[in-house]
Order: sequence, then structure tokens, then C-alpha cells
Amino acid sequence: MGSNIKESKHDNIHSNHKHSDEDYKKLINRMSRIIGHANSVKTMMEEHRDCTEILIQISAVKAALNNLGKKILEDHINKCIVDVVGEEQLEEKQKLLKDLNDAIDKFVR
Repeated sequence: MGSNIKESKHDNIHSNHKHSDEDYKKLINRMSRIIGHANSVKTMMEEHRDCTEILIQISAVKAALNNLGKKILEDHINKCIVDVVGEEQLEEKQKLLKDLNDAIDKFVR
């Protein structure tokens, strides 16, 4: 019940704009690859593969998931936030958004 309320609030906040189907398809495809990679790590574990190999693959899955999260956050900032703020002084806002994206990128490394 609680999650439906959260989804409704999110939908209301984002009701003024739409993410492109193409962008979402790319993100979903990335997530599918990450899930496939994670499943292959599980198989490695079931096969009692070398711990070092497993840890390397876990690290790769974590990095891929972090990069997907950064992309979603970047899209949120550049599309959702811009829609809410409006397009007045767009050049100045784009510079600020680029700076914010750079700072977030450095922070989450």
C-alpha cells in the first residue's frame, strides 16, 4: 500500500514531462545486461570457481550498476529538473547543470 502512494506522488511530480521511449529502452537494456552478468557470477559461485575471479566479476557488476545509476541521475537532472525549473536563462542553467553533473560524477567514483 505504501509503495503505491510513493509511485503516485512520483507520477504527479513528473506528470508535466515524458522520458523518451528510446532512452528508457536503452536504460532497460543496460539493466538486463547487468542482471545477466550478475546471474553469471551466481553460476561461477555455484561452480565453486576461483574466489579472485568471482570478486573481479562482482566488482564489474557493481561498477555497471553504479554507472547506470549515474546515467539515471544525470537524465533526471538534465530533463526532470530542467522541466520543473523552466527554460529561462537556459544557457546559464545548462552550465550549472554540467557543473553539478561533474561534481556528482567525481563524488560517486
